[in-house]
Amino acid sequence: MDHGDEALQKSLLRKLRIKADQLHDWKVYRRAIDARKQDDGGVRLIYTVQADVGNRETEIVATAKSPDVRLVNQSVFTPPTHTHANRSRPVIIGAGPCGYFAALTLARAGLKPIVLERGKAAGPRARDVTRFWRGESEVDPESNVQFGEGGAGTFSDGKLYTGIRDRDGAVRFVLEELAAHGAPDDILIKGKPHIGTDRLITVLRSLRREILELGGEIRFETKVKEIFLENGTLRGLTTATGEEISVDKVILAVGHSARETFEMLHAHGITMEAKPFSVGARIEHPQAMIDRSLYGEQSGHPLLGAAPYKFARRGRGRKARGCYSFCMCPGGLVVASSSSPGLIVTNGMSSYARDDANANAGFMVEVFPEDFGDPTNPLAGIAFQKELEQRAFMLAGANRKAPAQLLGDFMAGAASRELGKVKPSYRPGIVLTDLRECLPDYVVKTMQHAVTGIAKQIKGFNRHDAILTAVETRTSSPLRILRNKSMQSPDAKGLYPAGEGAGYAGGILSAAADGLRVAHTLASHYS
Repeated sequence: MDHGDEALQKSLLRKLRIKADQLHDWKVYRRAIDARKQDDGGVRLIYTVQADVGNRETEIVATAKSPDVRLVNQSVFTPPTHTHANRSRPVIIGAGPCGYFAALTLARAGLKPIVLERGKAAGPRARDVTRFWRGESEVDPESNVQFGEGGAGTFSDGKLYTGIRDRDGAVRFVLEELAAHGAPDDILIKGKPHIGTDRLITVLRSLRREILELGGEIRFETKVKEIFLENGTLRGLTTATGEEISVDKVILAVGHSARETFEMLHAHGITMEAKPFSVGARIEHPQAMIDRSLYGEQSGHPLLGAAPYKFARRGRGRKARGCYSFCMCPGGLVVASSSSPGLIVTNGMSSYARDDANANAGFMVEVFPEDFGDPTNPLAGIAFQKELEQRAFMLAGANRKAPAQLLGDFMAGAASRELGKVKPSYRPGIVLTDLRECLPDYVVKTMQHAVTGIAKQIKGFNRHDAILTAVETRTSSPLRILRNKSMQSPDAKGLYPAGEGAGYAGGILSAAADGLRVAHTLASHYS
């Protein structure tokens, strides 16, 4: 199959029904893989092309096989103009994607933001995490997979796809900035782009450098302990070391695991509510099997790479729970992701090459505030998460290993005794057991019911020796911190809840885009 520039241009001319001299310029805007119709010509590559035909610029979808044309209008995000601030500098709590893109936006507007991050810079943080994974040290509560420069996304493949609609161009803006700061250029065209955990540190350092060069300040290992309010207006904050900072504008860009911060805000009367999220386990299969299942004879083609998959199923009955794949990592590893001792939390990650032996994904089931014991308590979801994480820790022997089970035994309701051909990637290691002892019964039953249907979509998914490693609980924030039309807390003027931790995003791309939007609004309040 020829997908070179000449073949794509011929297809483009044919779809636009114009001659070559009418096409002034064109470029590939996005390339997506469609593997849904294996019986109808195999895998298809769908190209979105930006074309200049003289009197207009438009985007079309063009493929070498399909005659269909779909016009696409792409909005362009407009950053705030340069502002000369005469009041206190804005503070951003958190150096994840939301916090860094908010800081970049404010720094370019001349506002010289101060970023406070409880964890370490990316390099030292990565060394702490590696020691923990190797079993050489206990998890550091302030420097781990959840806390530190880059947020939780630093150790989860750097996936950059999202289900949110890019109405204002913020998502595209984030992709372009990441590429400008060292991410692979192909993130601008891949339908499901990723940076890779191994390349993210370089990108983070470049973002940090620009923020600093523009007069911003980034303080690592600086945990915010308290906020000060006066008549419903933010007046300042205190760090864990006792430092008091006078500030009247703060973007709260903490991640989904900032449990102590949520408790502090709740104690100050900041309105928040429990929200649904998902819990389950990581499931591993051989990547080569997934490739063959999804790409058939074309598996291994260099344009395709390691195959990702996605599934969503719903159980029987009117009140059935949804079950879906989460943070699927082709050619990746299952990793330890707890943020404090005595808990087991799993997640997945991949390097840019995605060349490890197994594919893994979160096998997740919806849970709701009514499952948490007290649906009126916004912190009840945190207690629910902790209980499952503690169960997993004890089930595996309280020694940092994770409980695991073969899928066939999970389906039969029997504890696993020995591995098959699929070798688990989780480090510091796994203990074979029965996951029914750490997952709620309704979660187990929903997962069991879904397997048969998923196997019809992904051949081999139901193989007996696929590995389930538990528990995964940090799919998204367990609560939402309310904000009004001006992006501020209704209880604290000057406090801007943003990103994944505040309940307004789910992943690197959507969190960064939310940080852009909130920073844009905050900058307007300086004018």
